[in-house]
Amino acid sequence: MSRIGSNPVAIPDGVEMTIAGQIVTAKGKLGERSMTVDSEIEIVRGEGDITLRPRSEQRHVRSMWGTTRSLLDNLVRGVSEGFVYNLEIQGVGYRAQVQGKTLELQLGFSHDINYPIPEGISMACERPTKIAVSGSDKQQVGQVAAEIRAFRPPEPYKGKGIRYEGEYVLRKEGKKK
Repeated sequence: MSRIGSNPVAIPDGVEMTIAGQIVTAKGKLGERSMTVDSEIEIVRGEGDITLRPRSEQRHVRSMWGTTRSLLDNLVRGVSEGFVYNLEIQGVGYRAQVQGKTLELQLGFSHDINYPIPEGISMACERPTKIAVSGSDKQQVGQVAAEIRAFRPPEPYKGKGIRYEGEYVLRKEGKKK
């Protein structure tokens, strides 16, 4: 019995859910998203929530039960609240700014990095050393944040680079005389 899969997915106010066969569509203030549920998972619509049940007791079906419930919960949360990853830039002269549909990064290289902002993602730089990546698709927001961080990951000696907000970087001791 899946502990995650057995929990119902709550539908908040302002989110409209439609179920057509195995396709679930959520429409909210941040847009419309849909997903296809595995044919071995049964979708049951209740009052203000959706419950998922496996149609058989096979191992694959039981493993997809909890995964599908998590994906459906992310779908509902994405169209109602959205997801945000905050990135911090540390280093002398390192900064970022949004110019139209492009994120311009100055990270100590001989050239600036121009990162095109994908569709469905919005970025804001409230300070030159802080980037907020937001959107309605959790996977896409996390992927974009990881790609930006990969331009200059934090290094262990001085801690310079791009890191997630609250990320702890293990610092190493420099060489001794």
